[in-house]
Amino acid sequence: MRDLVEIGMGRTARRTYELDDIDIVPSRRTRSSKEVSTAWQLDAYRFDIPVLAHPTDAIVSPSFAIELGKRGGLGVINGEGLWGRHADVEAKLDELVTLADSGDVDVPIKKLQELHAAPLQPGLLAAAVAQVREAGVTTAVRVSPQNARALTPLLLEAGIDLLVVHGTIISAEHVAHGDSEPLNLKTFISELDVPVVAGGVSDHRTALHLMRTGAAGVIVGYGSTEGATTTGEVLGIGVPMATAIADAAAARRDYLDETGGRYVHVIADGDIASSGDLAKAIACGADAAVLGAPLAVAEEAPGGGWFWPSVAAHPSVPRGALLPVSFGDRPSLDKVLTGPSDDPLGSLNFVGGLRRSMAKSGYSDLKEFQKVGLTVRA
Repeated sequence: MRDLVEIGMGRTARRTYELDDIDIVPSRRTRSSKEVSTAWQLDAYRFDIPVLAHPTDAIVSPSFAIELGKRGGLGVINGEGLWGRHADVEAKLDELVTLADSGDVDVPIKKLQELHAAPLQPGLLAAAVAQVREAGVTTAVRVSPQNARALTPLLLEAGIDLLVVHGTIISAEHVAHGDSEPLNLKTFISELDVPVVAGGVSDHRTALHLMRTGAAGVIVGYGSTEGATTTGEVLGIGVPMATAIADAAAARRDYLDETGGRYVHVIADGDIASSGDLAKAIACGADAAVLGAPLAVAEEAPGGGWFWPSVAAHPSVPRGALLPVSFGDRPSLDKVLTGPSDDPLGSLNFVGGLRRSMAKSGYSDLKEFQKVGLTVRA
């Protein structure tokens, strides 16, 4: 039974939970963290760590995607971002960071919108994809539902391995403006030779619908980061991540039964700021997680110590701000992912923290860890 509360006469709402509302409760034997595997596989592609990078120009340049890929994660290039619009992206990002350093909140967003108003140049986007592909790591690019049909042929020709169809909230059929045909994801995915990850979703029903389209993975959430993502303020939409992940995991079980064994991966995208948050996302049922601000801290990230979500550049309804994530020296990507850490709050050594949580709970792999006990804070 869903936990419904009355918020007024004749109006009820479901009680839901954030990752901060729950705790992992070890109840089995412990084991050495060296005996723990954080590997997972999406279609034909194996990853050593359950970490994807949020598809924003603040984090994922082609070189960053390569570095994260070499460390067992997945960097997702924003196919509608600056790497496909400007030949001198680094210089453009330097201008943006200088404006952000000035302290004015509105000016950097206007600059971001201006930079994204430049037309997409197929040659630049293809070159960015080729750079990652030639490095021998899994190559993934994000497109919006609105532009998926137009951009995908170019990306396939460039040689992507994975396509990410990603919006704030996505459905199985995107109804376009005017006379354009709606994007039917089931038809769209069936015609592709590469696996598709789709999202974000926030409930069981939508997750199940997306799984039925043939998606290899479903993204849960919309990348919420306190201070950077403003979807709640702009649209009034919020995603309680613990509940949303658990709901999507239930949809995965239902779809597994429905199809006789087809497993769709659940990828958490939101409110993951520490290694403990990552562990709790996996414990709720996620197979992997998207990291935003935590990866923007790394010295390899092109944002210069600033983070902004991809939706911050929307031309008419921006849903994000530029957030300073680092002052002074920035840690290496290695330190962010695998330490060693000198931060007692879990902002470094994400994978090490996850491994230790799994070991303290007695589980040796991610799928087993999804069965760990959970409690809700009073």
